[in-house]
Amino acid sequence: MDRIERIRERVSEKRFKAFLVSNIINIRYLTGFRGSSALLLITKKDAFFFTDFRYREQAVREVRGCEIIVPAGALLRRIKKTLKSLRKSSLAFEFSAPYSLYHDLKRDFALRAVKEMVESLRLKKEKEEVRLIKKAVKRAEEAFVEIRPAIKKGVTERAIALRLEESLRRRGCQRIPFDIIVASGENAALPHASVSDRRLKAGDLVVIDWGGEAGGYFSDMTRTLLIKGSDIEGKLKMYNTVLKANRSAIRTAAAGVRAREVDRAARDLIKGAGFGDFFGHGTGHGVGLDIHESPRISLTSRDILGQGMVFTIEPGIYMPGVGGVRIEDMVYIGEKGSRVLTRLPKRPEIV
Repeated sequence: MDRIERIRERVSEKRFKAFLVSNIINIRYLTGFRGSSALLLITKKDAFFFTDFRYREQAVREVRGCEIIVPAGALLRRIKKTLKSLRKSSLAFEFSAPYSLYHDLKRDFALRAVKEMVESLRLKKEKEEVRLIKKAVKRAEEAFVEIRPAIKKGVTERAIALRLEESLRRRGCQRIPFDIIVASGENAALPHASVSDRRLKAGDLVVIDWGGEAGGYFSDMTRTLLIKGSDIEGKLKMYNTVLKANRSAIRTAAAGVRAREVDRAARDLIKGAGFGDFFGHGTGHGVGLDIHESPRISLTSRDILGQGMVFTIEPGIYMPGVGGVRIEDMVYIGEKGSRVLTRLPKRPEIV
């Protein structure tokens, strides 16, 4: 059963007259469209893909399973016309849709906001999706191995990030999933630090967070290195604590396990080592067409892990004035159990 047909089944089950998809990533997932402007209308019997002139030829090449409509005017105006011609008086739409869409439709239709209609399908990856994610992992790891010798005292964070991005693109990544993080010294205490012109110094912890891309699917990983210097014992303790937390969470991750229990496996270990106040983010998140998607691996998550899910495990410790450590791997739950997709070494590395 194709993806649009699965949504159509849900539309019928929930007794919606029609369902409007506005999230461009969800539209790509359902239709194959790689452009940046479109709307998708799904009814019990039909699917209509709306885009503008810029993407007319691209839609013909890429979109599957839909009637393609390229109106001369505004997309919503044509959608209203289509709904009225089909005698649809009500419409379900994505909860994440912009308010402007709701405002433009509310006068003409009874509206209902719906959460996770498409995202719940995206949660469990198909074989081709997993293949592309593995390819994105491979590209990211090969890029890191190539630039690894450049990570040394005296080099700037920015220079490392630029080399890494160049290496990723040379390996075929058409997009960089997010701004690469290279955070050294006190900057490493910022979980999402911006790259700076700071030069790596003796004794620095250096957090590098990056990802690759293949066929629109992403990878996400982090490694932390330590620049050789005096007084590094405390930093090695931080590192080894995070490494143990990473491994504990990975061992816990399996089909049927609550995501919050995976988070707890990492968090309790960090807390027990005396660093509990310095780990404030979730332990992981899903990765696919989006760099952050379900499942959410956090203490408040309601997700239950299942076969087909791909997600990160990324505990960290961040101490102001000292630095930080994060070790991030990607995990896939397959038919034979959980498997770590990332293969870069995780042992403490002093350079």
